[in-house]
Amino acid sequence: MVRVERPTCSYDTSVSLSFRLSIARSSLRQAAVHRAVSMDFLPPSMASQPGDRHVFAGEWEYADGAVVRLAPDEQGNSHYDWKDGRFETHTLIGHTWHGMWFQKKNDRNGGFMVEFSPDFLEGEGRWWYSRIGTDHAPTQKGGTFHLGKKTALMSHSDTPPAP
Repeated sequence: MVRVERPTCSYDTSVSLSFRLSIARSSLRQAAVHRAVSMDFLPPSMASQPGDRHVFAGEWEYADGAVVRLAPDEQGNSHYDWKDGRFETHTLIGHTWHGMWFQKKNDRNGGFMVEFSPDFLEGEGRWWYSRIGTDHAPTQKGGTFHLGKKTALMSHSDTPPAP
């Protein structure tokens, strides 16, 4: 007769399975939190750091058929004339800008997303409705737009003389 020995457990078998699963889930959550935190610390070329929003400051043209001039502050927030509107920045991560827009005069608001060019001088965006009046789940579609930063170009008369 051959005798087979069972390997011994490295943990106390009196500990319930649910307790062990609870500890395993906790470890996984901590690992997920660690990954989320470490992903927040991407190189400056890939993530928005405090103060990076300065790319918004200045004059911009928003075009979606008509052209509207925008002048966001260094945090990416601004007012605009159409329907007593304003927009605010929620995130700038890498070259992707997410925010919300609000229009008092027609009682609606929504969100937007812009994917900027590598130099942050232009971007392609889309907007959508989040609320129209009392309807908090509107089915009306939004649209797309192009955003371009107005840059100060020197005219020939501003060219300094040759040395």
